[in-house]
Amino acid sequence: MSITAKELAKKLGISAAAVSMALNNKPGVSRDTRQMILDAAEREGYDFSRLSAKNGPGGNIYFVIYKKHGAVVADTPFFSQLSDGISVSCKENGYKMNIRYVYDDEDTIKKQVEDIQYSDCCGIILLGTEMGMEDFRIFQSLPLPVVLLDTYFETVQADYVLINNVQGAYLATSYLIKRTRQQPGYLCSSYTIGNFRERAAGFYSAVRASGMPASKSIVHRLSPSVEGAFSDMMEILEQKEELARCYFADNDLIAVGAMRALKVKGYHIPEDIAVAGFDNITFSNIVEPSLTTIHVPKEEMGRIAAGRLIQLIEKKQMAPVKIEISTRLIKRHSA
Repeated sequence: MSITAKELAKKLGISAAAVSMALNNKPGVSRDTRQMILDAAEREGYDFSRLSAKNGPGGNIYFVIYKKHGAVVADTPFFSQLSDGISVSCKENGYKMNIRYVYDDEDTIKKQVEDIQYSDCCGIILLGTEMGMEDFRIFQSLPLPVVLLDTYFETVQADYVLINNVQGAYLATSYLIKRTRQQPGYLCSSYTIGNFRERAAGFYSAVRASGMPASKSIVHRLSPSVEGAFSDMMEILEQKEELARCYFADNDLIAVGAMRALKVKGYHIPEDIAVAGFDNITFSNIVEPSLTTIHVPKEEMGRIAAGRLIQLIEKKQMAPVKIEISTRLIKRHSA
């Protein structure tokens, strides 16, 4: 059995990162150290065919899902369509896609990331929906190209592909105001996620643009899942809290859960309360009433992210970019 890069590093008494940079012809080690590592790798029987898989045309691209508090669920339509887009683009360009989960665990996070680094991975598409800026540091130091998907950090130079969340929330909220001529409420996620902060900015921007005071909008914090939002909204209704005439929800799951609770309590949608969501997930068109929402071209996002990563793998030196995907309003019967 051939020696691994990690085992070689231990045998030589140097860092695994230095071995990885030398074997992958990355900057960061001296010429003498690089040659010493390559000589030792050949002497110890390292399998150099791994490098052709990582560095030649084609290879294995890892779609890494970072899980922190459970808002990202693998079997949701949003996730599966992103994954489909990545997979299609990889196949078109001679690459394979592997899916890997990384969990926010202080004791194991370093090993989880090292396992990817010393695998056959030639580049990473990192789903950062649940990720904070500090969480990204460990990925930023990898000697592999990384594209961040579905998040953005103002002070971190990296390649990003994400949704124009501000635009989408603005479109949905403006439409609710136009339809009801009333101050809109906000069904806000109880989980802190960068996307939702941007959607909040779009919501309040639309409220102010309509000449309404942002402080007058009623806000309910709901779990970002159908069952969680239903349970939270039922509690709000049973406590007889003040309600708005219309609501923008951070995502479709929240919108559908809240609508279900409102219907249980005898409210008619949209006659009594209008609701708009965000994401245009598959079942938003089949709930009753069908959900007015913001369409996100999820498969296209995946394709663009994979295309950008392949450029980084094959061209190496490229200036980082932020690619923001536009959204559009889907008018249905809930508003």
